[in-house]
Amino acid sequence: MSTTLATLAAGHTIGAHLNGAHFVGGWPGFGWWFLLIPLFWILLFALLFGIFGRRWRRGAMENGYGPQGRLNPSRQAEVTLAERFAKGDIDEVEYRARLEVLRANAAAAS
Repeated sequence: MSTTLATLAAGHTIGAHLNGAHFVGGWPGFGWWFLLIPLFWILLFALLFGIFGRRWRRGAMENGYGPQGRLNPSRQAEVTLAERFAKGDIDEVEYRARLEVLRANAAAAS
């Protein structure tokens, strides 16, 4: 008999919670608060993308890449000149002379 009374008492306690303020609209949980979890993650990813994306774009611009991801014409000319020097098409004296001309023209253009 005491087992039956304990079971009924436990069932009564659970039933009181089901009809109480712990459940919103008949469903257990946070109510509208569940929207804050995805909102938090969206804001976190937007913040991380804003911080690291800006650093990546700034670093790319400093290395001579333009907004479309292509090298600036003056930077492309320097890269081509360096490739010719690396292949042995031109010697060091000619490389330095042409590089100086390229950089002087790039400074005058900007």
